Amino acid sequence: MPGTGGNGSVTRSTLRQQIADALRDEVLAGRLQAGREFTVKEIAEQYGVSATPVREALVDLAAQGLLEADQHRGFRVHEYSVADYRNIVEARGLVTDGIFQVLATDRAGHRDPDDPRVLAAVVGVRRRAEEAERAATAGDLTVLIGYDLRFWRELGALFGNPYLADFLHRLRVQSWVCAVQYLRRLDDLRGHLWARHTDLVDALMQRDLPTARQIIATHDADSVALIERLAAG
Repeated sequence: MPGTGGNGSVTRSTLRQQIADALRDEVLAGRLQAGREFTVKEIAEQYGVSATPVREALVDLAAQGLLEADQHRGFRVHEYSVADYRNIVEARGLVTDGIFQVLATDRAGHRDPDDPRVLAAVVGVRRRAEEAERAATAGDLTVLIGYDLRFWRELGALFGNPYLADFLHRLRVQSWVCAVQYLRRLDDLRGHLWARHTDLVDALMQRDLPTARQIIATHDADSVALIERLAAG
């Protein structure tokens, strides 16, 4: 029956996404460390599911650059170098600036600050910004990563270009995966994590593009310097 097949497809697709999300969280939390190898069977047994959605989830993560696939040995968590991090941050900055430019020119024509829908979206983005800042100030890396990714997702949605927002999300996940392997070498991360999310929101809502760019340029430079310092020991 078409209905039955559709429901089965949705269920498998949902399970595939849930597994991908869970494994991504494991990598970001540092529980699946760079270079760690595993098989489809191992993950399927861990989550108590069939091999098909697991294989699909792992292929998805490999396409996103988080895993490497080896047809004979399974999968391995991708090991990013410091040079990789520099390149990711550079690419991330270019995409971020593209999103800023969309807002500055307001090509979509639906970002009137007095529009109730825009105001509601801004309130949500600012709330996420405040949550991310609290986590950064406390040095809680795991909580920060979750809120930071949501913050940029919502910020991108507010600016009205889902393609740029999706690309930026992928780059920010990759940059976090790369950074985590170095940041977790510090016993206390307080004072080391970026906490200017609300400043950025304020600058963008005032269409102050120079300030927004300066905030991100400083953030990117500081992030690269920190990872280079940690990598050097």
